[in-house]
This record gives sequence, C-alpha cells and structure tokens, in this order.
Amino acid sequence: METKIDENEKFLMISVDGRLVAAYSEDFKEEIFPKLEKKPNVLFDLSKMSHIDSSGLGALVQILQKTKSLGGTTRLACLQPHPKIVFDITKVFRVFEIYDTVEAAVAAFN
Repeated sequence: METKIDENEKFLMISVDGRLVAAYSEDFKEEIFPKLEKKPNVLFDLSKMSHIDSSGLGALVQILQKTKSLGGTTRLACLQPHPKIVFDITKVFRVFEIYDTVEAAVAAFN
C-alpha cells in the first residue's frame, strides 16, 4: 500500500493506493496522526484503494474520531466496489461523509 499526502490551507488530501489491511494499518495511522494537530480536516481519495479489512477500517474510524476531537472532519471520496462491500456490511458508511468524486468532497470543504 502507498499513501500520498498533500496539504492545502483547508485540509489534508490523502490518496490511498492498494490494500489498506492489517499489515499496513498501524503505519498508516502513525503517518497521519501527527499531521492532524495542524490540519484536522482530511479528505481521503480512495479511487485506487483495492481492498480494506477490519484493521484498515478501524484505522479510518480512529482517524475520524481524532479529527472530530480536534474540531475537524473526515471525508471519503471515490470508494471502490470491493471496499464498499465492507463499508456496507459493517454499516460504517453511516459515520463517514462519502462522496462519489474528489471534486464533490473538496466542494464540501468550501
């Protein structure tokens, strides 16, 4: 799995490429958590995320909780069909703001 983090004045844009699974979830959180203190608004571009397991889902939920505790928000964009199944089965989609496109999620920050 690879992540790319871009910052602008309003939020962190984090692109996830590959499988967000147990083998990567701790490193994923450790990479993102320190950045949240300065930028508590996060947009995840999940257009290249091919798979997510319960550990990866847990990492996203922990990031969501952290952003909320800092007065920010976490938005997801471009959730792909296979990962979407996990969101649907676990009903986690109810706690995230999920957008079909990155552009729609960016517009929600404005």
